[in-house]
Amino acid sequence: MGFQETDIHSLEFNPFDKISKQWMLITAGDEKKHNTMTASWGGLGHMYNKPVAFCFINPTRYTYQLMENNDTYTLSFYTETYRDILNYCGTNSGRDKDKVKEAGLTPITTPSGSKAFSEAWMIIECRKMVSQSLIPEALHDSQAKEKWGTQLHKMYIGEILNVWVK
Repeated sequence: MGFQETDIHSLEFNPFDKISKQWMLITAGDEKKHNTMTASWGGLGHMYNKPVAFCFINPTRYTYQLMENNDTYTLSFYTETYRDILNYCGTNSGRDKDKVKEAGLTPITTPSGSKAFSEAWMIIECRKMVSQSLIPEALHDSQAKEKWGTQLHKMYIGEILNVWVK
């Protein structure tokens, strides 16, 4: 796989920059059918005495179906060299084409069976612990309510199973 397994507690990076400014790919599915999407919402933390990662997916996205039907998913991070690929994966749907192939990504399978890509510098593999659809009544920020009130995302919180770094 070209990656080395790493303890999540040994990582030193700013998750605010990594996720919101540098973005990540959320990948769900299996060997037969998988898809990825670019995301800039999410975070890392601790819940129920476990390290966790959380992300948000809109139900209109093709990746949503795959998240719903699989127990594990990956969050993968890339250097700035891959910005065009991240833009492509965020603006094209895998529902209509082989987005992974067209983006030029090389799929890999983790030892646990999750999908990710060899171009990443870090892969975080998660198992779903909690999934919860956001509801309009939960939005207290009026700007967020105005922008997202009709197309709310689903939040996924996953236990971090493995972290691999190049």
